[in-house]
Amino acid sequence: MNQLKNRVQLIGHLGKDPEVRQFEGGVPPSGNVKAQFSLATSETYKNTKGEKVTDTQWHQVICWGKLAQIVEQYLQKGQQVAVEGKLTYRSYEDKQGVKRYITEVVASDILMLDKKEGATAEKAATEDALPF
Repeated sequence: MNQLKNRVQLIGHLGKDPEVRQFEGGVPPSGNVKAQFSLATSETYKNTKGEKVTDTQWHQVICWGKLAQIVEQYLQKGQQVAVEGKLTYRSYEDKQGVKRYITEVVASDILMLDKKEGATAEKAATEDALPF
């Protein structure tokens, strides 16, 4: 049952190309490379007037180490992916001294649901063999 604690699964589209940072010195949780991107999830329903309504939620996703390197190489804006990970919360103080709160999904697995545009046949075959 422990595997069900703090587990998130999302399917959506990348809102922007992943931003990747290399860290020198200190050691982040699972590597010295961090990738982050926004993920849009949408659901469609009919309201009380019978009109079709689409509700879109935006999620901030981060990943570390080898997964971050793979994300940098293969993911791009608009691509559909499935993400599995855990929710994390953190806070910081902005330049005006106001405390801000952030909710993020720390990804442990990412599955590409459509191919990166312009990928060669060789690269597409490699993508199919990747373990995420």
